[in-house]
Amino acid sequence: MHVLILGSGVIGVTNAYYLAKEGHQVTVVDRQSSAGLETSFANAGQISPGYSAPWAAPGVPKKSFKWILSKYAPLIVNFKPEWDKIKFISRMLSNCTTTAYGINKDRMVRLAEYSRLCLLELDNELEFDYNHERKGTLQIFRTQAQLKASAKDIAVLEEINVPYELLDADGCVAVEPGLADVKKDIVGGLRLVNDMTGDCFKLTTQLMEKCREMGVEFKFDTSIDKLNMSDGKITSVSTSAGDLTADKYIMALGCYSTALLKDVGIDSPVYPVKGYSLTIPVTNEDASPVSTIMDETYKVAITRLGNRIRIAGIAELTGYDLSLGDRQRRTMRYVISNLFPNGTNLTEDNFWCGLRPMTPDGTPIIGKTEISNLFLNTGHGTLGWTMSFGSARVSTDIVCGKDPEILSDNFAISRYTGKTERQEIVNEIDPLEVD
Repeated sequence: MHVLILGSGVIGVTNAYYLAKEGHQVTVVDRQSSAGLETSFANAGQISPGYSAPWAAPGVPKKSFKWILSKYAPLIVNFKPEWDKIKFISRMLSNCTTTAYGINKDRMVRLAEYSRLCLLELDNELEFDYNHERKGTLQIFRTQAQLKASAKDIAVLEEINVPYELLDADGCVAVEPGLADVKKDIVGGLRLVNDMTGDCFKLTTQLMEKCREMGVEFKFDTSIDKLNMSDGKITSVSTSAGDLTADKYIMALGCYSTALLKDVGIDSPVYPVKGYSLTIPVTNEDASPVSTIMDETYKVAITRLGNRIRIAGIAELTGYDLSLGDRQRRTMRYVISNLFPNGTNLTEDNFWCGLRPMTPDGTPIIGKTEISNLFLNTGHGTLGWTMSFGSARVSTDIVCGKDPEILSDNFAISRYTGKTERQEIVNEIDPLEVD
């Protein structure tokens, strides 16, 4: 069959790869000039199954006011009234319960762990250079309250057998020696030993070239204007290059999926949450991060990517605005200077922002819709890089009419429309022999 994928970020390109492996004709269309130039371009660089967790968590409603008012704010909200934003916040707050958090984190970790195995399998098949390392993620806690709160995350990790290490300050310095000068400010850390790092943009562009070798056609510089329907099916997609047709269609446009889906009667819950990053050079090997450090206080990730350091974070609710703000830049500069004051040169920072496609409960939208030939692979939030390969495998299986290895046949938006009960992720991940 012929499958048309809308979107060429890491989600769309990985989906194209697995569909091409199944022998299908695949076309990918995007308004950008090449693959991975939007949200996939300069993300945090961490591949963190063990750290996968919804932003909707117990205590977040209360904490959010403190975050918004803090000098180095991890959360920024534009309070200009906007219906989609109000709806997103309302839905998110309804998921800030202990029960919902446990269910959503469990779903996210299972899919992310499956994706980790899929990526390792790909690494065994193909030789890509994308600064890939397997040195874990260290979540650092600056207060006893943060350390105590990690118990709920550890319970989920233990339930699905994801290895971890709970460390004191000395243990944190042992795995990240560059933290030695700030050890007094750290009370402990949670290390996810199987987590990895890598440059998402580099892998996306290399996988695009592999897809081309496999016969995938990429139509770039092509705006996507409308989904055309007849008799309950998509008949074509109107673009700046004319109407494009296929047997099946996959929506992988991140937060830009929402408006197109609305036009065909689908109420997508995906909302753009703006995030920022700085990319800076390593100037002192001994005083730089080894892998990824997550600062629980400022919600900022610091990741080593070869001879560069990527600092990423902040959640800004301001619609589709892509302007760069000095306040956000100062926050990330502060965190890297605070934790690794002698590891880099901030005069050479590369400042960037992108729109994370967030769902209110944190879980992505993968699977069928009520339109028989339209499928979704979107809503991954901050975890598109972490979940991309697993999501693409699941999406490919569903599009091909197969039973996915870890998911039921509908992991889509029914939980928001109320028309169908959301299906559960099965308890066991079918292991891939890749380690």
